[in-house]
Amino acid sequence: MQIKPEQLEAQLQRGLRTLYTVHGDEPLLAQEAGDAIRAAARAAGYSERKVFAVAGAHFDWSAVLGAAQALSLFAERQLIEIRIPGGKPGKDGSDALQRYCQALSDDVLTIVQLPKLDGQQLKSAWFNALDGAGVMVRVEPVERRALPGWIAGRLAAQGQRVAEGPSGQQALAFFADRVEGNLLAAHQEMQKLALLYPSGEISFDQIESAVLDVARYDVFRFGEAVLSGQVQRSLRMLDGLRAEGEAAVLVHWTLANDIQALKRVREALDNGRPLPLALQEARVWGAKQRLFERLAPTLPAHTLAHLLEAASLCDGLVKGLRHPDWPTEPWDALRRLVLMLLQAVAPLPRGGSPLRLALHG
Repeated sequence: MQIKPEQLEAQLQRGLRTLYTVHGDEPLLAQEAGDAIRAAARAAGYSERKVFAVAGAHFDWSAVLGAAQALSLFAERQLIEIRIPGGKPGKDGSDALQRYCQALSDDVLTIVQLPKLDGQQLKSAWFNALDGAGVMVRVEPVERRALPGWIAGRLAAQGQRVAEGPSGQQALAFFADRVEGNLLAAHQEMQKLALLYPSGEISFDQIESAVLDVARYDVFRFGEAVLSGQVQRSLRMLDGLRAEGEAAVLVHWTLANDIQALKRVREALDNGRPLPLALQEARVWGAKQRLFERLAPTLPAHTLAHLLEAASLCDGLVKGLRHPDWPTEPWDALRRLVLMLLQAVAPLPRGGSPLRLALHG
């Protein structure tokens, strides 16, 4: 049975299962899910706890199997945690996990903790055994568009709220910008608000003065922001990636790869290929597929050719070359390429818009 983290509490209240698997790449939500299961287990009398951390190919799985079958001298029920930080139990581990799932006991509650898994791992025999034998909790990062609502819910849980209407929405958007990509820090910032201010409504000024800028940016989500035409967020993410020490070459690769893919899809459409097939052949998946479905049919071929030429020039700049018409500093060159791509995917009205001024100034 697969559930989302927000559904876990209700499931635990309906009755404990003997096996829970928590997997994903959001540390805060994974930690909270594990804590909720442990608390429910303690309340149900699973008072003895054993933890096994799987590290390397030579891990002794017999110890795990033996622990699950051994009667405790100190408690009637025990909690066993199996942590696989690499996400790959290996052949012996795969066999052991499948045997483990076949011999579950009501006297033993097991938590298996895994990182984010790839498609092959999600289809593996050991993962399917875990899925079929218990509750599967998949924790994923909170998307930027959902982050204000997530923050509002967390504030409500600690007895605080923002104002109704635009001022409250502005406060939540500001909070989200400060903590994007870093839910652990977001949680800490909300705890700080609970300590600084009483229950009830908190203002934008209070949030602005208290919440630190702890955002962490992902280079691939940065590419999605640019293709979405989110000007301010894209430029803020670019500055954040630079401040975090991300490699300029990787940022350029992300942008150039998207431009090349858009050009391939556009050429396929011009040659009569249906859009779904063109996207498949260009290996465009997931969130970017929806963006490409909107952009590829509307972007002119000459615009994409111009962008591809600019990406080629920028490639040399981030690798130490120079061009008389481009900035000499790699990150400034990347900023110009970002602005050019934003101008193409989100054209603005004529006049002195911030994007037009930044692009041509």
